[in-house]
Amino acid sequence: MKKFTISCFTTAILLLFNSCVKNPVTGKRDVILISEEQEVAMGQQADPAIVAQFGLYENPELQRFIEQKGQAMAAISHRSNLNYSFKIVDSPVINAFAVPGGYVYFTRGIMAHFNNEAQFAGVLGHEIGHITARHSAQQQSKTVLAQGGLILGSILAPQVAQQLGNAASQSLGLLFLKFGRDDERESDRLGVEYSSKIGYDAEEMADFFITLQRTQEQNGAAIPSFLSTHPNPEDRYETVNKLAFEWKQKLNLTRAQVDRNSYLQLIDGLVYGEDPKQGFVENNTFYHPELKFRFPIPQQWQHMNSPQQFQMVAPDGKAMMLLTLAPGESLEGAAQQLLKNYGLQPLESKSVTVNGLPALAIVADQQAQQGQQQQQPVRTLIYLIKYGGNIYAMIGVTSPTTFDSYAPTFASTMQNFAPLTEPDKLNRQPTRIKIETVKETANLRQIFQRYQVPQERMEELAILNGLFLDDPVEKGTMIKLLTKYNK
Repeated sequence: MKKFTISCFTTAILLLFNSCVKNPVTGKRDVILISEEQEVAMGQQADPAIVAQFGLYENPELQRFIEQKGQAMAAISHRSNLNYSFKIVDSPVINAFAVPGGYVYFTRGIMAHFNNEAQFAGVLGHEIGHITARHSAQQQSKTVLAQGGLILGSILAPQVAQQLGNAASQSLGLLFLKFGRDDERESDRLGVEYSSKIGYDAEEMADFFITLQRTQEQNGAAIPSFLSTHPNPEDRYETVNKLAFEWKQKLNLTRAQVDRNSYLQLIDGLVYGEDPKQGFVENNTFYHPELKFRFPIPQQWQHMNSPQQFQMVAPDGKAMMLLTLAPGESLEGAAQQLLKNYGLQPLESKSVTVNGLPALAIVADQQAQQGQQQQQPVRTLIYLIKYGGNIYAMIGVTSPTTFDSYAPTFASTMQNFAPLTEPDKLNRQPTRIKIETVKETANLRQIFQRYQVPQERMEELAILNGLFLDDPVEKGTMIKLLTKYNK
């Protein structure tokens, strides 16, 4: 036993020694258990799952913009050898994130909040910095990937969450890696360096951090990943400004680019907030105009929408429901495939109708996985509903001990799935950013009043413009408004 212990200890030391690799940014040796080839493979696996989860924003001009700027910045980075990919995903959440191997994603929500190209470039450099400094690889070496992601990761039955997330769950777990303050400071520094090297004024990056902080304080929105473990905002602002000044001097950057007007023109017409065509919630009802269906959401249940599925979670976290498409041409075939995919054993099954639509209602328990200990038993109520050429799976999940108390809630939602016929819901249009040019010098509040912006939305739009309501705005300045607030 003593020899065995010594042998294991020696092996561990050798493993750590062989895992010490030179950091391309710092030049120091870090303990990283993941090779560059593995990083690239992780990114290649995660990319389709991320795109499927969020969807790409359908705007070729914006997609070309982020790809061109991203490639220009990647070329001067510390890891220019990687094949980088840059995409804008169709999410209203204000965020930007990167996964190992050179994959960078910006949401349309964060694109809406930039007020010039320099702000965009600073955050782009920050995200590339996480890749070049191998922050994700370091975190992967320290911890196991989060399983399930989003709301699925917090429900009572993690094993079902993992199965419902399928193979994508591990890939999406890359989005939930937390970087420490030192990593964030280093990425800030790299964001300043990279954006300065391609000619942008990195001081604008510091201003954008203030915009994000104001947004979070105003509505309690989730803090973007690059702010989640951030140092003190005031310290960060001063540090970024100081670094930006130093890089301007080092590069003799006397005319650093800001490019406000060109950026604002680029995002003119950008969808702002939720896009109704992807489905929207109103008065505790989920409506999907494109697929033309609706169903009620239980009172006080949290919910999250994505292109793949609509998720709902009970206030106590002990039950969840989701709606997703089920593969198969018949209800029976879809049922067999779904039960097999999720490892469920049917207890009851019967044919029913849901508002005139053919359906199957199934009660099923999760089967224990071979070689694994099932820590918590799971019981589900499943309605498979055939409508509009699709088969929809509505799945309610809880434990057998609480199933009877949640079953009526599950059934009420599922039995009230119905075709959507109301014209005002079917024809609901998204709110879009509209760029206007100020005709007379005034403060921002006065300008908003001229454009009939409601009082309760003025602070939101001031933050969107990176300004305060009492700030003077010169004649000829471009500002952001929202389409439904125009005259």
